[in-house]
Order: sequence, then C-alpha cells, then structure tokens
Amino acid sequence: MYNERVIKEFSNPQNAGELKDANAIGQVGNASCGDIMKIFMKINSDNVIEDVSFQTFGCAAAIATSSVATAMIKGKTVDEALKITNSQVVEELGGLPAQKLHCSVLAEEAIKAAIQDYLKKYKKEN
Repeated sequence: MYNERVIKEFSNPQNAGELKDANAIGQVGNASCGDIMKIFMKINSDNVIEDVSFQTFGCAAAIATSSVATAMIKGKTVDEALKITNSQVVEELGGLPAQKLHCSVLAEEAIKAAIQDYLKKYKKEN
C-alpha cells in the first residue's frame, strides 16, 4: 500500500516532537476521523522559518506527510512556505494511495494555520 519513502518517513520521521520555543503553532484535523496534525515553527524577524517540528496523531501517511512537509519548509521564508501544496508533498513522498491523499491536505493546512497564527500574533502583513 505504501512506497518505500512513505515507510521510511513514518518509521524515522524528521522534525518530530514539540518545538519549545515556537512562535507559530497550527493545528488541523479531526479526532473523529483520526488524524490530528500540529505544526510548530520558529520564524525569525526576516520571516524565515528557522526551525519547525510536528506532532501528529494518525496513520502512517499522516506522519509521513508531516515529516516531509516540515523538511520542505525548514529554511524557507513564510511566503515560500505558503506556496507549498499538498500535491508537492505527495510528489516528495513518491505518491500516496488515493484514500490517503487527505493527509497531504492536512499537512498543507497545518503549515498555513501555523503561519496565520504567526501573522496574527505579530500583526505582519503578508
């Protein structure tokens, strides 16, 4: 069902855990469907994502998409991160089963939610 890359990211996820000094946090998902994704970011004064991590409750695909999405945005500007799409996350993973594509959507939404949290807190125009 899952390709080698998805299994690798699930088995040994990048950036897993809570980022204690995060200044942006986004949480998406629904406990009733089983997938909840929380992304933590440390964004500097130049709007660059210096550090990022995640906590995900869900299936292998949810954890793998969280892992790869956080790796994709680390070091990017807020504007660059906002352009990351769920399709790019799926492509980076080498594909996902159709019934698991919603996990990539959660990853995109979690990134956007964290950035919106940052912009709201610091009243920055984007």
